[in-house]
Amino acid sequence: MSRLMVNMQASLANPNVALEAAKRGDLKSIPAGATGRIDTRALGDLARSGLSAVCVTVGHVAGPGDPVAKTHLELQDWAAFLAAHSEDVQLLASASDLTAACSHGRPGVILGFQNTDMLAGDLSSISGYAQLGVRVMQLTYNGANAVGHGCLSADDVGLSSFGREALRVMSECGVLVDLSHAGAITLRSALEVSAKPLAISHSACRSLVDNPRNVWDEDLRRLADRGGVVGIYAMPFLRAGGQPDADDWLRHIEHALNVAGTDHVGIGTDGTITPVDDLATYLHYVNEAIEQRRAAGIAAPGEEPGVALFLPDLTGPSQFERLAERLRQRGHAAATVDKVLGGNWARLLGEVWPS
Repeated sequence: MSRLMVNMQASLANPNVALEAAKRGDLKSIPAGATGRIDTRALGDLARSGLSAVCVTVGHVAGPGDPVAKTHLELQDWAAFLAAHSEDVQLLASASDLTAACSHGRPGVILGFQNTDMLAGDLSSISGYAQLGVRVMQLTYNGANAVGHGCLSADDVGLSSFGREALRVMSECGVLVDLSHAGAITLRSALEVSAKPLAISHSACRSLVDNPRNVWDEDLRRLADRGGVVGIYAMPFLRAGGQPDADDWLRHIEHALNVAGTDHVGIGTDGTITPVDDLATYLHYVNEAIEQRRAAGIAAPGEEPGVALFLPDLTGPSQFERLAERLRQRGHAAATVDKVLGGNWARLLGEVWPS
């Protein structure tokens, strides 16, 4: 059996597909759909990465349009993609699926929401989405919704009554509740009422960098006390300003280990596996995207022009094994490294997902 490695928040897309189309002035050639930019190179990089599982975002996150319609359309897209590429990747919806993915060397995809607008006030839809393969549900994005408040909401008062019921139903349906992007009070109220351990799939340590996308030490301890896991991302929010690097990622991982304990820290890079080939062009379009997000009111502090949304010195399919080696070089026991790379996520999914 190969090393079990889980990235609890990432994209399988090849970022160069859109970049090359933009350079040609041919944006219409960018493949449409949720899986359109997952090409042969991206699937090869996934295989070379050694990952056992990757949680990808499906459905509505933010912006205009009907959240329900968009979500169902993307779920159909993913179903078709997984059927067409069954020799390369498989859907993971149970704890035994993850074990099989590691044993057979065929990586698995976990479908996850980054918002709950697609519930549309209907608690029964949670079961429906779970049956379609969605086994991770993030309660809020950066703003407020019917469930609670995101980290940029100015009037966070915690989970709504609907949010409390939604969390209960998610637990009953074997869905892992994700508190990434949540406001601090919403996050704490979810930890208080949940009957099962929860996840923060992609965040970092707010005591190191005071950014609303990061989480305070006291909340990392609360998460750990209830059996949950935090995934540390490889994002700009690892540093107060400027481009973060691998040392910043390691600093946050080690702080989380010290605060939450070795059984409660994992990774959730929130990036791609395939590396960007043309950084200058990439940054040009990232700057445009940041301006659009600011205009929409969903950009978090730390989304700065000229800063890549990944770590330039630790990218590509080898990033996970290189991270493991860096942790070993810094004196972390092999057992701790294995937990951070995937063991802790596997334990949590085994407790929450159906067997």
